Amino acid sequence: MSNSTDAILDKFQEIQTEETKVDTSKKLRVGIIGTGWIAEAHIKSYKNMPDVEIVAGADLIPGKAEAFFKKFGVENVKTFNSHKEMLDSVELDAVSICTYNATHADCTIYALNKGVHVLLEKPMCVTLEEAIEIVKAEKKSGKVLSIGFQPRFDANMQMIKKIVQSGVLGEVYYIQTGGGRRRGIPTPYGTTFIEKDTAGIGALGDIGCYSLDMVLNAVGYPKPLTVTGYMSDFFGKSPKYANKPEYASIFGVDDFAAGFVRLEGGIVLDFRIAWAMHIDTTGDTIILGKEAGLRIPSTECWNGSVGGPMKLYHDVAGKQVETVIPIIENKGPSLFDKKIRSFLDAIKTGGPSPVPSSQIIYNQAIIDGIVKSAKLGREIEIEIPEI
Repeated sequence: MSNSTDAILDKFQEIQTEETKVDTSKKLRVGIIGTGWIAEAHIKSYKNMPDVEIVAGADLIPGKAEAFFKKFGVENVKTFNSHKEMLDSVELDAVSICTYNATHADCTIYALNKGVHVLLEKPMCVTLEEAIEIVKAEKKSGKVLSIGFQPRFDANMQMIKKIVQSGVLGEVYYIQTGGGRRRGIPTPYGTTFIEKDTAGIGALGDIGCYSLDMVLNAVGYPKPLTVTGYMSDFFGKSPKYANKPEYASIFGVDDFAAGFVRLEGGIVLDFRIAWAMHIDTTGDTIILGKEAGLRIPSTECWNGSVGGPMKLYHDVAGKQVETVIPIIENKGPSLFDKKIRSFLDAIKTGGPSPVPSSQIIYNQAIIDGIVKSAKLGREIEIEIPEI
């Protein structure tokens, strides 16, 4: 590597900072809505926070919430069979919403209207219309709403944004992103991920929202203008590929989706995502700028990280060169702990939200636009009102 490329790489070296000390003089009273698989990560993280008291939980299935808290050794928790009953009965500072996609909006809006801070698991919701109503409730409440994108706290994801925002790429004009799994429809966790009434959207919302956030956050979340979308369900609806043949008959979402999106600032976004396909990846993520390009290796199972060292393609003294950006080891707390901690800190300091709805509504607008465009079979304009 030349001295010139060494200098460029040095520009992006990670600076480690000390963890801030947590004030435990006042404990935040937290509730968990929905006690399925993802709620396990939430309760484990909350148990690591010395300024949190878990006091309530709700789940639609009778007895499930009680069993959940018993499993994790959390005592003296009031449990309910509905989020409304819980929020009406218990004084809370904050809630984690870990329900299935189709109920995200209802639970979030009710909690915000009750004056409770909300950590909402991804995807934000199912439709753009729901996202708009969530943001309206957030603004009216004045409470913190953060969306559950823990990859934001990955040092490598932060490096992507640092590179793009440094200006070394120049003006960005094209982004290719996506990824997926050769086989990875999430039926081991039951059928709520694949049924239309509970999930609303499939791979597009489950892992597609992560892929979109990676690149949109890097370029400053420009507003989406138009989208051409495509969706399919060839694997999910085939007994040949289903984990259980009977799941094929109830599969009601996408297992593959793609979109061609025009963003403000003249950026084009070429996106595709899959739960299942006859290939191991839909390709690396690339961000093309007028001065340089960045390649971000794909992963085998899109989990919100990078698949290997990134590579910056640029010119130095008239020569075409490549700078390898080494993988950064994430030190300290887990990404999930960082997600939870950032939410709690925002509550205590009065914000801002670590993953704000003002950004993620654009993420949701693209997802919703792909769904609507795919149904219509043509390009559509994305319209997001001022809220």
